[in-house]
Amino acid sequence: MTHTPAALPPNAVIGIVGGGQLGRMSAVAASRLGYKTHILTQDAHGPAAQVCNAVTLGAYDDPAALDSFAKAVDVVTFEFENISADALDRLSRHCPVRPSGHILRISQDRLAEKTFLASAGVPLAPWHAVTDHATLHEAARKLGFPLILKTTRNGYDGKGQRRVYSEAELEDAFAALAPHPLVAEGMVDFACELSVMVARGTDGTTRCFDTVLNHHWHGILDLTLAPAPVAENIAHEAGRLAALIAEQFDLVGVMGVEMFLVRDGSLMVNEVAPRPHNSGHWTMDACAQDQFDMHIRAVAGLPLPPASRHSDAVMKNLVGPEDMALWPAILANPGHIPHLYGKKDARVGRKMGHVNILFPFGALPGEWGIQAALGPLATKCAAPPAADED
Repeated sequence: MTHTPAALPPNAVIGIVGGGQLGRMSAVAASRLGYKTHILTQDAHGPAAQVCNAVTLGAYDDPAALDSFAKAVDVVTFEFENISADALDRLSRHCPVRPSGHILRISQDRLAEKTFLASAGVPLAPWHAVTDHATLHEAARKLGFPLILKTTRNGYDGKGQRRVYSEAELEDAFAALAPHPLVAEGMVDFACELSVMVARGTDGTTRCFDTVLNHHWHGILDLTLAPAPVAENIAHEAGRLAALIAEQFDLVGVMGVEMFLVRDGSLMVNEVAPRPHNSGHWTMDACAQDQFDMHIRAVAGLPLPPASRHSDAVMKNLVGPEDMALWPAILANPGHIPHLYGKKDARVGRKMGHVNILFPFGALPGEWGIQAALGPLATKCAAPPAADED
């Protein structure tokens, strides 16, 4: 019989590695559940440090900072993946770490991630490991052009990758992307990107939020539509895949699973993020318990309630000085629910906050209705697929 760890009592301390906006929103959720939070960060004035109970300032690879931090908390989680799995292993000497370091080892490395997911029977886009010039050209022969070369680590918001259209561009792309090895991915004729937030507790209970559709702009998430306007069987299969991955990982916490809906109706998983995720921010206003509540509940060993949605929603990211210039208009719009992250400088491409817009359950409008609801935040997104697309 599997032993389920005891839940943390009120006023226990949850340690969060990373001081960004996901740590901030996790700390706020923890406070609602009666927990204190302690942040390990290198920025004393960052988003998470503004709302927590205590801060340890230190590098994420500093043994002394890691030990001091871990001894001051009852459990550790993380809000980003730029900490090494070895550092999480060190923290685990003092207290539980959720999600565990072995999950981070896999998700941090695209080669390890694809290998793991393939072994679990998860459908993926065609891919090939690129370790040297010979495997580079072998990947091109097998995948054809165009293809995408990606670094195995530290790629996000469109960074760390390059699209290659011909044999003549291969060597330049290989040289430009570092460090090696790389991953080559075949281009997929997909209809849209979907994602699912999945939560899993210490007792193995797994909950999936509704499948959503994501629009990107210049490689950065722009809009999330909840629920995704796709056929019910597709949305159900996306949730099944997310739950399968969570179980294979033995996840404790929340994880974002991104996938492509191919035009033939099949799904291909793109990547996973074992933490709260930008595409789950709609849950903050459209669900009784949002992704951050679920994450804290899982990390603390509390029961996980159903991940139910009471409203349809659109989430719009606020990025850089352009979107922040619209802040007065956002506040003046009663249909906009604003969330700012407390960042000082609105740099180009920097996520500063987001806005949620709610609609009655089952009444998510089409593109023109969404654009009208966005008002000054109206975007250039493509139309979502029709609900009966298969």
